[in-house]
Amino acid sequence: MKTFDIFRLSLSHVKKSKMRSWLTIIGIVIGVAAVVAIISIGQGLQASVQARLGSLGADLITVTPGFSRAGGGGFEGGRAGGGATINLTDRDLNAIKQVPGVLYVNGMVSGSSDIILGTEKTSVSVSGVDTTVWRSIVTTQLEAGRYLQPGDSNAVVIGNSLAHTTFLQPITLNRPITIGGRSFKVVGIFVLSGGGFGGGGDNAVYMPADHAREVITTNVSRNQFTSITVKVADPALANTIAAAITQKLLPERHVNPRTQDFTVTAFASIQQQVTSVVQSISLFLAAIAAVSLLVGAVGIANTMFMSVMERTRQIGLLKALGATDNEVMKLFLIESGLFGLVGGVIGIIFGVLVSVIISEVGLRIIGGPGGAAPPVVTPELLIFALAFSVFVGVISGVMPARTAAKMNPVDALRFEQ
Repeated sequence: MKTFDIFRLSLSHVKKSKMRSWLTIIGIVIGVAAVVAIISIGQGLQASVQARLGSLGADLITVTPGFSRAGGGGFEGGRAGGGATINLTDRDLNAIKQVPGVLYVNGMVSGSSDIILGTEKTSVSVSGVDTTVWRSIVTTQLEAGRYLQPGDSNAVVIGNSLAHTTFLQPITLNRPITIGGRSFKVVGIFVLSGGGFGGGGDNAVYMPADHAREVITTNVSRNQFTSITVKVADPALANTIAAAITQKLLPERHVNPRTQDFTVTAFASIQQQVTSVVQSISLFLAAIAAVSLLVGAVGIANTMFMSVMERTRQIGLLKALGATDNEVMKLFLIESGLFGLVGGVIGIIFGVLVSVIISEVGLRIIGGPGGAAPPVVTPELLIFALAFSVFVGVISGVMPARTAAKMNPVDALRFEQ
């Protein structure tokens, strides 16, 4: 018997038992849809995280006062934040410049201050930067205007949210604003970024460091900094250079690893950790979703065993007419594979739709209008999902097919339902 004839015979039986066939297919549809939706959402989230983190600079390292023990969450030898002991100095900055692989070093002065626009007043985060190197370190693009330049005195660059949403009237370029009792002119506005490791916080103000010391509420001496940002020549060596900076600062600050009073953080390591966590979560959820495919496989096996019982006389007739055991097995394997194929195609369609709906609706509710991560549906994912569903269907039909193939044609013909 030709393979095409076997296929037509299998297809005709699937069409004959429409209700049972569709109920069997639904189990595969649910499993495939869940796997496709979760994996595509996970890949989209991973791509979104990598894009956000990558735009902030994988070639950046920060040095902050106070040492954070791994997993401890506490600080020793100093404090970080408002009212903190500021103990990064010019000597630390100059020592970092001597580390091989370091391109630029930016001593930053951060704190909070009041900002006044007309009759409105609010508190704002202020970051003072070294204007000679800041342009080479900052990673956020400008929506309008320019970056700070050497020689700027009363000029500031502000975040997007501060410019457009904080006050009733938007802050435009060259508009004077009052910060800490001093008048400044806005020369640049950042694009909406969602934050900034290398600069560009949406609600922050950036100005020359000397002016920042005069307007922030924290008392920072002229030779001190609240943090130091470092740009390296090769992002691949960021972790190595971070370790070298640590080793350089330990004797410079007269401390050892046990009494260390500063923290060196390579952004590349943070990016790797976050990406790893997202991948692990996505794989874990996909594994859970795959359990539903096992349920679908059980449904196919159950349907095929029932089909073998119902078609016992037909099997006997086929064998009496000369059908071999392999042809009988092929008959039932093709039928179970059809369940997997149809369920896989429908499941893929539903999975893509569900992933789009969740990304466009669910994540926007959680993260706001800018928080949605579009799903990433790759051809590889679709091919894998379809191939796997067919594989599950065929494997589920192996035992029933073997049972049918081993039937004695005489006994099968005498079988009474």
